Amino acid sequence: MIVFILRRLTQSAVVIAAMAVLVFTGIFAIGNPIDVLISPEADEVERAAAIARLGLDQPMHVQFARFVESAVGGDLGTSFVHGVPALGLVLQRFPATLELALAAMLLAVLLGIPLGLWAGLKPDSVAGRVIMTGSILGFSLPTFWVGMMLIMAFAVQLGWLPAGGRGQTASLFGIQWSFLTRDGLAHLILPAINLATFKLSLVIRLARAGTREVALQDYVKFARAKGLSPARVVGVHILKNIMIPVVTVLGLELGSVIAFSVVTESVFAWPGMGKLLIESILQLDRPVVVAYLLLTVLLFVVINLVVDLIYSMLDPRIRLGGGRA
Repeated sequence: MIVFILRRLTQSAVVIAAMAVLVFTGIFAIGNPIDVLISPEADEVERAAAIARLGLDQPMHVQFARFVESAVGGDLGTSFVHGVPALGLVLQRFPATLELALAAMLLAVLLGIPLGLWAGLKPDSVAGRVIMTGSILGFSLPTFWVGMMLIMAFAVQLGWLPAGGRGQTASLFGIQWSFLTRDGLAHLILPAINLATFKLSLVIRLARAGTREVALQDYVKFARAKGLSPARVVGVHILKNIMIPVVTVLGLELGSVIAFSVVTESVFAWPGMGKLLIESILQLDRPVVVAYLLLTVLLFVVINLVVDLIYSMLDPRIRLGGGRA
């Protein structure tokens, strides 16, 4: 196991280094921030001073060398627009995005696994067909449209829930969270449902496919022949085995939910990293975009490692230390 972890950490370092080069090169090629940051009425002296202050007068390889030198010390640059450390600005928005992503994944798991089990155990029933039809709709409907319909129905027409924002927050371990207050929880419900729609459909189909496959295995038939209760057969012999692919996929999907919750955060004005990314791209705030993308890469790397470890715990046949899966 230790050998596996060390090997994965080495691979992760290579991935992060490669992504740093790609991200910095790609962001460097996008537009000229001075055109956005400096007033059109500014003269050449003011423009030259601003360019020198931001370090944009140096060649790309010099800028990248400075970026790497600072990044090793945890400094990913200073925001062109806000004038504060870019990493700190992104991390300030991270709890809001993390809270939204975890709430969405929790909804997807708590609803998706039972519904997928039901659809897999009773595929020809009316409920099973309705569940699968709903999962197809979840895959097909655009996220922004679902968000607007949720706002129209529950915020505008019924007035049950707020249409946007994060609402009132409370502090826990020095971090502000919405779910700790009634108002914040009310603001969290609609964006969490919107973000969970696609993942819920994915979990349903994964759980159904796994259930259909595992239910035909000999050990399940033997357990039923022994007279075990249906609840024990499903809970012990079926559920545990279908969780292996579900956990693997959900681990990767958690990273994608955190990284790509841009649409949901924009629709519901949720003050997370995705909304900050859109604002930074429009303002050509390069340090913030680079900090966001590198933080996202790091999240994916860590989540992949954790998923592999959980996978080995669920299936003892896997020997990660020996390189077999």
